[in-house]
Amino acid sequence: MTVYIDPPVWPGHGRLWSHLVSDESFEELHAFAEELGVPRRAFERDHYDIPSHRYGDVVGAGAVEVSSREVVRLLHGAGLRRRKAAGGSR
Repeated sequence: MTVYIDPPVWPGHGRLWSHLVSDESFEELHAFAEELGVPRRAFERDHYDIPSHRYGDVVGAGAVEVSSREVVRLLHGAGLRRRKAAGGSR
């Protein structure tokens, strides 16, 4: 099982966030997140949003550190990339 995380550089809600992804399956990603106690509500389309204060925990549990560009490449390569719906609806 390999999951990947980018650096916590994405601002939102007064914090910085990382994206946690799998290059294999959503099942793998959900299982990894569950092991760490990451709530399912942190899953957004194709990744988990991880707050910067949890970054070290996630890496310590085995997530591989990659660039944000690499996260997108991995999702596309695995066929797991899900874009936001047209019109900006969430």
